Amino acid sequence: MWSFFILIQSTMQQLAQQQLTHTALVHNVRSLASQVGNTPLHRVTRLFSKPGVNIFAKMEWQQLSGSVKARAAYNIFRTAIENAQLVRGKALLDATSGNTGIAYAAIGQRLNIPVVLCLPENASRERKEILTALGAEIIYTSRFEGTDGAQDVARELAGKYPDKYFYADQYKNDNNWKAHFYSTAPEIMDALPGITHFVAGLGTTGTFTGTGRRLRQLNPGIRLISLQPDNPMHGLEGWKHLETAVVPAIYDSTVANENLDISSEEAYEVIKAAYRHEGLLLSPSAAANLAGAMRVAEKLEQGTVVTVFPDNADKYSELINKLELI
Repeated sequence: MWSFFILIQSTMQQLAQQQLTHTALVHNVRSLASQVGNTPLHRVTRLFSKPGVNIFAKMEWQQLSGSVKARAAYNIFRTAIENAQLVRGKALLDATSGNTGIAYAAIGQRLNIPVVLCLPENASRERKEILTALGAEIIYTSRFEGTDGAQDVARELAGKYPDKYFYADQYKNDNNWKAHFYSTAPEIMDALPGITHFVAGLGTTGTFTGTGRRLRQLNPGIRLISLQPDNPMHGLEGWKHLETAVVPAIYDSTVANENLDISSEEAYEVIKAAYRHEGLLLSPSAAANLAGAMRVAEKLEQGTVVTVFPDNADKYSELINKLELI
């Protein structure tokens, strides 16, 4: 009987300690909120100029981890911790082309939670170096299968070791698009209540889907234009050619009023022009977003077009060298 009471007391003490540990983890993840979102807007004035028409872009690299993916990664992390899906002793697992992985790794490092990433082997050298420096475990996947192949590997691992991993699954996780529904869109509307058009590329589709849904809710008259690469063999890292790729489960085709194709070559020309005229060193996806925004703006007589710059060129030195910008 005495041993039974000792066992009960020990179990209660363990549960209490686990609760304290979880409470501390919840507190720690919430304390990172001030480092995510609230990014400034850049008004494009020299690369594009037309009376009555303005282009603005959210400078998303000016937050934790240096990219727009901080929003989704943080919301996924925070919700999983608050719901006790991600606890001490588990690692966060996901597939990534780079930026979401960097955001996961930056958050995981601050929370002392392991991060395991399935990454296509042809990811840029800078991405690999940053992920390694942040302490992420990288599982390299086929360069020929891209993020679709990386998702297959992550899904298999999650199924095989459910007690070891919390599978974030950013392409299916509603907390991806909800991050933009509750932060990106309100930030845009607060700063630019006269917005008439929102333009953004499709990768996981979280930025466009979440921001677009909320903007339409706030003002049904806003036009929403999605962008994607013009062919499967594109150079816009993080973007998806939806006709030939696995379409993310969070994608909602009804959100867009219009869809435009952007070529890699057009994006590269905009990288050069943005550096020359705006003093900005943009990533290919940021330049592609700007190219789409300018195409939309050129057709307007009056309006305010808003897009996002997902990241800058810090992780694209090989491309920047080829373009001979610096």
